[in-house]
Amino acid sequence: MEKEKVVVGMSGGVDSSVAAYLLKEKGYDVIGVTMQIWQDEEHDLQEESGGCCGLSAVDDARRVARALDIPYYVMNFKHEFKENVMDYFVDEYIKGRTPNPCIACNRYVKWESLLKRSLEIGADYIATGHYAQIEKLPNGRYALKKSATAAKDQTYALYNLTQDQLSHTLMPVGEYTKDEIRKIAETISLRVANKPDSQEICFIPDNDYAKFIEENTDAKIEEGNFVNTKGEVIGRHKGITHYTVGQRKGLNLSMGHPVFVLEIRPGTNEVVIGDSDEVFAKRLYADHLNFMSVDDIEGEVRVVAKIRYSHKGAPCTIEKVDADRLVCTFDEPQRAITPGQAVVFYDGDYVLGGGTIISAFR
Repeated sequence: MEKEKVVVGMSGGVDSSVAAYLLKEKGYDVIGVTMQIWQDEEHDLQEESGGCCGLSAVDDARRVARALDIPYYVMNFKHEFKENVMDYFVDEYIKGRTPNPCIACNRYVKWESLLKRSLEIGADYIATGHYAQIEKLPNGRYALKKSATAAKDQTYALYNLTQDQLSHTLMPVGEYTKDEIRKIAETISLRVANKPDSQEICFIPDNDYAKFIEENTDAKIEEGNFVNTKGEVIGRHKGITHYTVGQRKGLNLSMGHPVFVLEIRPGTNEVVIGDSDEVFAKRLYADHLNFMSVDDIEGEVRVVAKIRYSHKGAPCTIEKVDADRLVCTFDEPQRAITPGQAVVFYDGDYVLGGGTIISAFR
């Protein structure tokens, strides 16, 4: 019987490296692939940063593939990455929203593009080193289940994968804790066993979002007014791309007490400022919905929602308001609900679905 073939997206890190090893041990025909996403003019910068898909990642991934005795290739996804991740990131900030580029990368590059190309070369699956699990439920649908370790669970960033993508995906790392994965890497003598996790956005290694946006758009980012909730001008801001909802540092406002960004208004080029209690909201609207464990929802549904990757999740009720929009009402107000970020809904340990936050209300 011919082995099932799986293409493993290898970033040069310990998680994807061990994923490749685990799948080979299970009897799969494993092929290692690193996605080339860095743009030509950034070679030196990417080599310095050693991000998840930079030049140094290729060297590390190639060494791991050699150690595991599996074929290894670099596939070019520069165009797909620029269009679906970098351009999207810039456009969202100019619209006064705070995007999550990793979610866009997962959906449109790591899955849509990589999976399409992998199937074309005869693979049955793609696999990654994400801390999540995939299960086929009794209702016939595929859904993400939280990983074995809550501290590293990455289901939030994968909520918008399609049923077809999930049916062709393996995530072997989701059954382990990070310490267990590092221990496996040490046991089989992988050099990346203690390689630190990548933290920053891979295409902005210096974390200066505003500078990156200015260098990658023709739009003019102009100074404007800080206003309070009454509309009174209380100062000047550097341009809306420098701010996000909930931000306190870097405002340079002498108010005598801590103040926070409540809202960004691109239409009037205003940034609304308020007190700490005003950062909390109880309700949000979301669109660009993707349901996972269910085909759709009817009426009011009780779930736990996460409004950012680091959010612990909070009980709430969700209800559709039209075909691609829902309202989410939390039991208790949540801090800094941010337009542009994802809201992900959980039914127990399973991802029910999610969407993109449009707005929030107290």
